[in-house]
Amino acid sequence: MTALPGGVALEPAATLNCRMALAFSTWVKKELQPAARKRYFSGVTRIRQGSSYSCRNIIGNGGSGLSEHATGNALDVMAIELNSGKEIDVRKPGLFSFRERGLLNTVRGDACAYFSTVLGPGYNREHKDHFHFDLRPRKGGKVSSL
Repeated sequence: MTALPGGVALEPAATLNCRMALAFSTWVKKELQPAARKRYFSGVTRIRQGSSYSCRNIIGNGGSGLSEHATGNALDVMAIELNSGKEIDVRKPGLFSFRERGLLNTVRGDACAYFSTVLGPGYNREHKDHFHFDLRPRKGGKVSSL
C-alpha cells in the first residue's frame, strides 16, 4: 500500500495482508481523519510507518514465535502528518503538548475497535516510539493493550 482513502499517503509503502489493509484503511477514514479535523482543523496527508511485512520473530519476547509482521498482519505507525504541514510524532508528547496528547490518546483508544492488539509508548521499551496495530486472533475475542 502506498495510499489510503482520502488521498492519505503511506510512507514508505507497506506490505499488508488484505484484512489488515482493510482494517487500517477503515480506521484512518473513520477515526484518525475525524480526530485530526476535530483537534487541529486539518486532515491527515501522510502516515509514516516503521514496519509492515517483515519475516521475523516477536521482538522483546525472547524471540519466541513469529511476529504478526511475518504474515503482513501488523503495521507500526511512527508519525502522522497533517494537511497543515504539522507532523505529530507518536512518541509520548511533552508535558504541555495537550493537543497532541489528546489526539494520540483518542486515536489509540479508537483503534481497539479495529485491531485485536494496540500497543504504543508506555507499553514497553520496544514500543516507545510507535503504535503497533495487528489482527492476531486472541483467545476470548479481541484483546488490546494500552
